[in-house]
Amino acid sequence: MTKSHYASAGVDIDAGNRTVELIKNSVRATYNKNVLAGIGSFGGLFDAFTLKQMDHPVLVASTDGIGTKIKLAASLGRVHGLGQDIVNHCINDILVQGARPLFFMDYFASSKLNPDQTAEVVMGIAEACKEAGMALLGGETAEMPGIYLPDEFDVAGTIIGIVERDRILPRPTLTAGDQILGLPSSGPHTNGFSLMRKVFDGEDMESFIPKLGCSLADALLAPHRSYLNMLYPFLDQVKALAHITGGGLIENIPRILPDNLSAVIHLNSWGVPPLWKIIQERENIPIEEMYRVFNMGIGMIAILEGSTVSGFQTSLSEKTFAIGELVDGGHKTILCQG
Repeated sequence: MTKSHYASAGVDIDAGNRTVELIKNSVRATYNKNVLAGIGSFGGLFDAFTLKQMDHPVLVASTDGIGTKIKLAASLGRVHGLGQDIVNHCINDILVQGARPLFFMDYFASSKLNPDQTAEVVMGIAEACKEAGMALLGGETAEMPGIYLPDEFDVAGTIIGIVERDRILPRPTLTAGDQILGLPSSGPHTNGFSLMRKVFDGEDMESFIPKLGCSLADALLAPHRSYLNMLYPFLDQVKALAHITGGGLIENIPRILPDNLSAVIHLNSWGVPPLWKIIQERENIPIEEMYRVFNMGIGMIAILEGSTVSGFQTSLSEKTFAIGELVDGGHKTILCQG
């Protein structure tokens, strides 16, 4: 068959069609009764009639990307987890406002579409959506030679969720003395990879590292976890949540605090995973910068009234750590060695 002029310019429509064929079953597996039109349509249709059953529904939307974790994952041929990364990051970003997800839309762009690689990422997206009970309503795969370097690609996503207005977090009842609980991360999640790629440049990523109990690739590329299924049933007990992403504990906690409160974090209150100790020692990075760049093993924090902490911890399916408390003044995160 004669090669098309468009293909000779670097854009292969047939590759896009092959990608759709590879992903369509995974995408459709995320559909629920609210999805009226999805893959193949110009726009996804989602039946919002059930929102009428809510007293005062508020839509919550967020868009994000994965960052330079993509470059490491692609170089190692481990791209499936990137789909989980983008979905779970977005889920957590609206969960901190008390929202449950309704649907997700993804964007995959590259210099030249590799149908198998693209499908692997989208299948990861679909798996994470299904686990969250959320529809993958639509998306876009774009081939853009001249915009992206050869073999480079990017992944982004948009999430839409819903919350009752009177259940929006953070609550206005935050006060000095409230306790801060830390929920473990699954690894670096999706932040700090530009620095980590510099630290481990030239390393054999697949070699077993005894201090880590796994390879560097396993430690660095562990998918960003979702806290939805664990936390959502118990949000009535929570005053505020903060997703520990770019900016770490230092910058993310103040985002949910009123101007008259600060958060004191006790650095010895949980076991910092060995990955962070290796990074800090290799680059001699100051403690404050470590807690501003990385999650340091805490991927989400919950703020509760002190009297409810014990019952809340008992209700959850995994161990959490009492890592600090709110104090008057400052509107900042205070790292305390004691």
